[in-house]
Amino acid sequence: MATRTRILSLVFAMMMSFTVLSGYCSAKIYKVGDSERWTAEDDVYYAWAERDYKEFHVGDSLVFEYDHNINDVTQVSGGLEYEFCDLSSPRPVYNTGHDILTLTEPGFHYFITSNQEQCVLGQKLEVLVVQDLPSPVPPPPTPSKILPVGETYKVGDSEGWKVYDSDFYNKWSEEKQFHVGDSLIFEYANEVNDVYEISGDLEFMTCDPTSPVAVHKT
Repeated sequence: MATRTRILSLVFAMMMSFTVLSGYCSAKIYKVGDSERWTAEDDVYYAWAERDYKEFHVGDSLVFEYDHNINDVTQVSGGLEYEFCDLSSPRPVYNTGHDILTLTEPGFHYFITSNQEQCVLGQKLEVLVVQDLPSPVPPPPTPSKILPVGETYKVGDSEGWKVYDSDFYNKWSEEKQFHVGDSLIFEYANEVNDVYEISGDLEFMTCDPTSPVAVHKT
């Protein structure tokens, strides 16, 4: 019970720190595939989404340009439908040849073409959308209510943020007490790692990244 309580304390501290540090970003517009547009190209859309460390946020828009006589944009609901080009239960289907889709919800979004042959050849796109949380601006505290400066913790100390045994970070946090106003510093190689803030105990225990609150990868 004590171990689980400390785990939850660490998760709560992460959520509080990242809520304060997460800024509100202006919406961006991305042309899918850039000059390649929306067509059958093996792995081009995976590479496109990864290029320049693209980060998709709620409010951003995707622009799909293509020949509407042979293609469309079909949104599917899950990873299996995406992987196997399964059109049995599509969500919205767009076919104007110049579709602008605004990303309104966090989580994974999957897009394929209903042209089965071209979908199998690689004409499909998966994006992870994260939610920005604006930082509230509190009123200036009265002198009697000024809180002491928070503690700053480097996660993992000299080991940093990487793969160790499954109990490493629990042991690291056991003797610590985290408070509102404290900060966590994550240091890692951003080519292979990142930091996901998740919303609940179940997602934490099952390593479920499908609905993150925020993603940090600097």
